[in-house]
Formats: sequence, C-alpha cells, structure tokens
Amino acid sequence: MAPLVILVVVTLVALVLGAAGVRRLKPWPVAVRGGLAAMFVATGVAHFVGMRAELVAMVPPSLPAPELLVTVTGVLELAGAAGLLWARTAPWAAGGLTLMLLAMFPANVHKAVTGIGLPWDDQLVPRTAMQVVFLAATLSVVVHHVRATTSQPVAAVEPAAPTILSTKP
Repeated sequence: MAPLVILVVVTLVALVLGAAGVRRLKPWPVAVRGGLAAMFVATGVAHFVGMRAELVAMVPPSLPAPELLVTVTGVLELAGAAGLLWARTAPWAAGGLTLMLLAMFPANVHKAVTGIGLPWDDQLVPRTAMQVVFLAATLSVVVHHVRATTSQPVAAVEPAAPTILSTKP
C-alpha cells in the first residue's frame, strides 16, 4: 500500500505546486513522473534495506537465484526512477518500468496465493488493482511522449538552391 500512497501523494503535491506557479511542474506528465520516481526509489531501496528477506521470499520457487533477482530488480527500479526525472530518458524509463512491472507480477501472485494470514492489501485483488494503477501511470508517460512527438508539426525545410552547372568557359 505504501508505494501507492507515495505515487498518489507526490503526484498530487507536484500538481498543486504546478497549479501554484512552479512552471516545471505544471504539465501533468511531469507530476506523474515525479510520483513514479518517488515510488520506485522507495521500492528500489526496499530491495536492499528493510524488506529484502520478504522480497526474496516472494520470488516463485521456479525461478533461479532469488537473491540475485531481487538485487537486479532493485537496481533497475532505482535506475528507472532516475531516468524518469530527465525528460529525454523518461519515456524509455517508463517503458522499461512497465515491462518490469509485468515481469514481476508473478511474484505478487505467488505471495498472495501462498501467503497465509496476509493483510488485506497483500491479497490478490488489491495487489492486482495497485499493479494496474502503477502500469497506468508508467504507460501514461509513454503514451504522452508518443503523442507529443507524433503530433508536432514538421518544420518546413527550404529546398536547397538548385545548382546550375555551366558549360560556358
């Protein structure tokens, strides 16, 4: 639940600051990128501090080297968070994080199905709903970028002056 709260709160704070006149935070995709970056910093750090054992236990037994997988996904989450903060890399980071969320979803299912006495937000339906929100946020960054780059008018390019080859001496 904490990642969802971080995403929503940071995004809303950025939107309010943008509405209050902070120009860099005015476009909604920037606010969403900030919320996602904060969320992925928190979840990425959790791969190394505090929740590491729980995250290793979430890895389905059919996958090899659970500790290595948790380390790699933690590094990718932190790298993705950094990539979200720079406009040039944000769509690529968001796309990569989208793929990673999809790839990691089986671990969420494994935890929800095998866990006994889990809190309500760790059960399958709430975890799936949160995952859908996270995917919607990352995909909104990608879709906004694609729409922005395909809808910009192409600058008119003046043709080069014709070259006249003279045969006169």
